[in-house]
Amino acid sequence: MERELMRLPFEADFAEILAAPDQFVDAVFSSLASEFLVLPKGGGFVEYPDFEAGYEALKRTTEGFASLPKQKLIELVSSTPICFIVLRTMLGFTPPEWAYVTTQRKQVAVLQGFARTLDRRIRMEPLRPLRPQGEVKMRIAAMIETACELLEEGCPTVPAGSIHRLQKADTVGGLIAVRNLAGMGVPYAMLLYERFLGRPFAGHRDSVSELVGDVMESAVEEILARSTISFRKTRRAERISGFDQAPDFIVPDEFNPKVVIEAKITEDDGTARDKVTRIQHLGALSMAAIQGDEPKFQVIACIAGRGFGIRREDMKKLLLATRGKVFTLKTLDRLVDCSKLKEFRPAK
Repeated sequence: MERELMRLPFEADFAEILAAPDQFVDAVFSSLASEFLVLPKGGGFVEYPDFEAGYEALKRTTEGFASLPKQKLIELVSSTPICFIVLRTMLGFTPPEWAYVTTQRKQVAVLQGFARTLDRRIRMEPLRPLRPQGEVKMRIAAMIETACELLEEGCPTVPAGSIHRLQKADTVGGLIAVRNLAGMGVPYAMLLYERFLGRPFAGHRDSVSELVGDVMESAVEEILARSTISFRKTRRAERISGFDQAPDFIVPDEFNPKVVIEAKITEDDGTARDKVTRIQHLGALSMAAIQGDEPKFQVIACIAGRGFGIRREDMKKLLLATRGKVFTLKTLDRLVDCSKLKEFRPAK
């Protein structure tokens, strides 16, 4: 009886899903899992000892942040590049934001792409010396000078109802505030407060978002390959004839699509809604070219993450768009047997 109540949508006829969608929403929700507490490091992850080495080098060069000697800091960043990341962290800026402020203040064109590339280069090899020349050297110097000026100036007065990006415990009062915190250590309550404002691990989470999404894609790809099923895995932003947005997988290929698969992970309900809408569009495309009683191709959703488990109405839409073919990481082992994919598995 319990097994019947938790019957999964890909085990049911579409008519059963239409008659009682809520029980199938519950079944999908019960198999959804979230791994938001664990993140992949990915390329460019800076280990704490390297970051601390940069901080200590910066502290020595500034004599405990008593002053910010710009030329010495420019030379320090060349010899110990991780110091550049420490400076950015003190500001609390993203690489493009630092580039933008530098361009405004120094009249030196620092493009956002340049800032991102430099930041990643340093994160990949935080202790490998830089040897910048010409325009690159000028841009780095301008960014360091801008950082020094902002840290020395501290937070300006802002209108009531607003908060400035430098209104942080270590930058609100200029270099004195930096020096005080460096000398006494950050009070735990303030550390937690600033962490709350900044969303813990936000920068790293954003930088590895594609790797997080790749977990599901890799799992689907492994199953298709292991079953010797012909498939076409599309690239991001690739144009495929007949599709406004290319699905993640097409079986057997884009010239004769019979099964399309979207593999998505999200921890945010707003993002989940966008992904559901995308899958709904694929469902509409499949029905627009209906062949007999069946859609032109079968739409399958392979999902993971707590974002999909928040809005019941969105899950209902997903079940209808895929006619019940919704799989999670826990049920992915049944992907081939419970879909048209089994028709493309070579006979044993």
